[in-house]
Amino acid sequence: MKLIEAIIRPEKLEPLKDAFLEAKVRGMSVRQILGCGNQYGWVAHNRGTEVMMNMIPKIEIKIVVADDKVEETVQLIMTVVRTGEIGDGKIFIKPVEECIRIRTGERGDIAL
Repeated sequence: MKLIEAIIRPEKLEPLKDAFLEAKVRGMSVRQILGCGNQYGWVAHNRGTEVMMNMIPKIEIKIVVADDKVEETVQLIMTVVRTGEIGDGKIFIKPVEECIRIRTGERGDIAL
């Protein structure tokens, strides 16, 4: 199992949710975050002073998938959220040791 964390543009959340639903990908967590990478932000003026606004709103999505679904899921994310501009986001993939469904006690891929 792998944990896929994707940081994406806020306006790409709904299209990604629709694509996940169509592809029968389940179990997503979503958080609103602020951050900056290569997309440094913009300059604003506050009381005559130039201020660099470099914390940009983003969406963080976390999803755990079986090992054989990782590449398919990553490709789906990239296809849906890519604009080709700076600020499209990042995808991180991490190993998951165990998954336990609390309601039934099931473990491993079956608990996903």
